[in-house]
Order: sequence, then C-alpha cells, then structure tokens
Amino acid sequence: MNPIAQELNDIINGSNPHIFEMLSDMGKALFFPKGILTQSAEAKEKARKINATIGIAKEGGHVLSLPSITQYIQGIDSDEYLPYASSYGIPALRKKWKEELVIKNPLLNNKNISLPVVTSGITHGISILSDMWIDKNDVVILPDMFWGNYSLTFCVLNSARIVHYSAYDENLTCFNIKSFEKVIREQAKLNDKIVTVLNFPHNPTGYSLSRPEAEQVADILIDVAQKGTKIVVGCDDAYFGLFFEDETGKESIFAKIAGADKRIVAIKIDGATKEDYVWGFRTGFVTYGVYCDNSMVYESLEKKTAGCIRGNISNCSHLSQTILLKSMADDNYEIYKKEKFELLKKRAQKIKQILINPKYKEAFDVYPFNSGYFMCIRLKDVNAEKLRLHLLDHYETGLISLGDQNIRIAFSCLEISDIEPLFDIILSGINDLRRG
Repeated sequence: MNPIAQELNDIINGSNPHIFEMLSDMGKALFFPKGILTQSAEAKEKARKINATIGIAKEGGHVLSLPSITQYIQGIDSDEYLPYASSYGIPALRKKWKEELVIKNPLLNNKNISLPVVTSGITHGISILSDMWIDKNDVVILPDMFWGNYSLTFCVLNSARIVHYSAYDENLTCFNIKSFEKVIREQAKLNDKIVTVLNFPHNPTGYSLSRPEAEQVADILIDVAQKGTKIVVGCDDAYFGLFFEDETGKESIFAKIAGADKRIVAIKIDGATKEDYVWGFRTGFVTYGVYCDNSMVYESLEKKTAGCIRGNISNCSHLSQTILLKSMADDNYEIYKKEKFELLKKRAQKIKQILINPKYKEAFDVYPFNSGYFMCIRLKDVNAEKLRLHLLDHYETGLISLGDQNIRIAFSCLEISDIEPLFDIILSGINDLRRG
C-alpha cells in the first residue's frame, strides 16, 4: 500500500477503528498524491522570481485565453476561472458552503463535521460514496421507489447488493417506518456493515419526513449502531430546502446522526444543482460527520476524497465554483432563492388543491408529497407504460412511468396554468385505456 495512504489509514484507525473498517478496499487505498501538486503549491508560495511548475499557459503574468471564449463571461477575471481548481474545490467556497450548512441545520452548531469537498454534481458525490465505502457484495438498503441512477452506481459499477424496504404504507399515507426498521434490523443481524441512502426530499415521490418521522429514523440507526453494526449513511440531499409544509422536518438526517455513534459514518451529499437552480454547473459537495477525537481524521477523509476525485476527473469546474461563490456573496442571494422557492411551492399547492376533486379517486392514488420537484400517482387498473405511450401518441403529453403502476410528474417544470389540464389529460388517457 502507498505510504501516504497508510499514513491516512493510521490516523483514522488510531482515532476510531470502526471508520477505518467501513472504508472499502479502494477507500483504504486512496490518498492525495504529494508529487507535482505539492511541489507546485510550494512553488506558488515561495517561487516569487520564476515559477516553471504550473501546467497551464500564461502570458504577462496572466492565464492565456481566447477572446472568443472570455467575451461571453463578463465581470469575472479570466484568472478566476480558467486555471485548474484544486481537487478539493475552491477553499473559499468550501468554507462558505459549510457555514451555510450550519445555518440551514442548526443541530450542527454543536457538532464537528468535515470541510465539504467539491464534487462534479450530486451524482459524482454518490459515486464517491460508492467508491470509498462500498465493496463487492456489500448491502445497500434503499426504498422500493428510488432514483434509478443508484442501481447503475452501486450495483453495476461497484457490485453491491440492494435490499429494499417499502417506502410507504399500503394506503399511501406516510413513510413506512415499520418496514424501514424491519429491514435495517434484519440486515444488521446478517451483516457486520450495512449501507443505507436516505434521500429527502425524495426522488421520485417528492416526500420529506415529518419531524417525528425524522427522529424515529435517526433513533433506529443510532440504536442499531450501538448494538454493534457498522452503518454508512449517505444523506442524498439533492433537493434540500424545498420543503413546502410546516410539519415537514427542515433539517437533514445528517444533522441528527453525525457523530452520534462510533459505528456510524454520516455522509452528506448535496449541492447547488437544485438548491441554486444551476443544473448544468455540476457543483456538489461531500461532507462527513463521524465520531472521532482527532480533527486529523476529517483531514484524512478529505484527502482520500480529493484523491478519489484526482484519480477520476482531476478537479471540478473552476468557472462553476467561482460563479456560485460570487452568487452566495450577493446581497440579494436569499431573496432570489425565496422567490424561486415560492414559485415551486405554489405549484405543489395547486396540485393538492386540484386532486381533492373526487373524479380522480377512481383512477389513481396519490403518493404523499410535500417537497422537492416531483410527485407520483399509483394507477388502479391500467399499465403505467401503456398510459405513458398513449398520452404521448394521443395527447402530446410526456410523463415518466415507473414499473407497472406508477407515474412520476415533474411539477418543477410545469406552469401553474398547465397543472389542471395535465391531470384531466391523465384521467382521459386512463379512461381511454379502460374502454380498450
């Protein structure tokens, strides 16, 4: 094993052996190389006369650039976005994101967490979780309705085994705590280590836990860990902050379980993608919350994460990070975000208002939703894929089918005026198929 990786492992193992044991084989082997990068960093600090270490082109002390590119990026000096960013991400952005995490999750005020590491979007963050913490045949516990990319990342790329619990009770009234607990405890008896990913607001159903539900989920995980099972908990907070109802929990599960037990590794995966409406920026973050008595454990996890990034994509978009950091410093940043939040909230409220109409009840059930971008319906007696194709062919209307019964509706991209006509089209399509 590389001596730098061994040094990081020794730090982690010396503070909390359970964290080290939960790392995948790749996670144990990862390190951040000191070679050219370290030498360039030292030269940047000391080589005031001549610096011939940087692998970029410069002229007159500034980065070389094409006007045909820079003309489209007004108000930002090209030196702020054309050079490579650090594999860890821009330091100021990492610090700012951490400050915002604590503001948005007050429970973190009294907890020690890592500095976020910048990823190329949340999918990349999920991939890092998989690479660093999941070995072949490890169990990943997910709800029976989940973002399809998890299968590709965990199973196809990392050969994990997914075990499901029922996301909702049979009547679709609430999150199925009993099923979640049953599966978690069953798998804890069968495995020394388990992995679970908690995705709230949930894709595809648009549900977030109530405060009591969130407490129950956290308590179950902590209790299982205290009884001897090591648990890696990935908190996929892609749609964090888009909570539309008062009773919904407004803090991430991460804030409740970070550092709660020596056998829990909590990993918060979030980003500007949906929170700041910059999907194409591909700017996300990975943040760790663990039980340890040495701050160097966090530095070691950050170095392993940066090494994972360095060995894969090298670093994330400097331009995206720079613009995001400047946006977060804008005096009107929170006002702008509030405006967009209210727009999405009105769409969700409009759907709930429309679906009170009893004419829909014989055609489909509605999964609980209170947040995020999506909502789902469960069809009673027609096939979801047949309905999807029928609506495309006869009503020029596009939806997503999930399995045999479920349809996902992205209200995030609907105008208010389109919502009622959409559900009437769905009802018409169902009646068409019923008549054959």
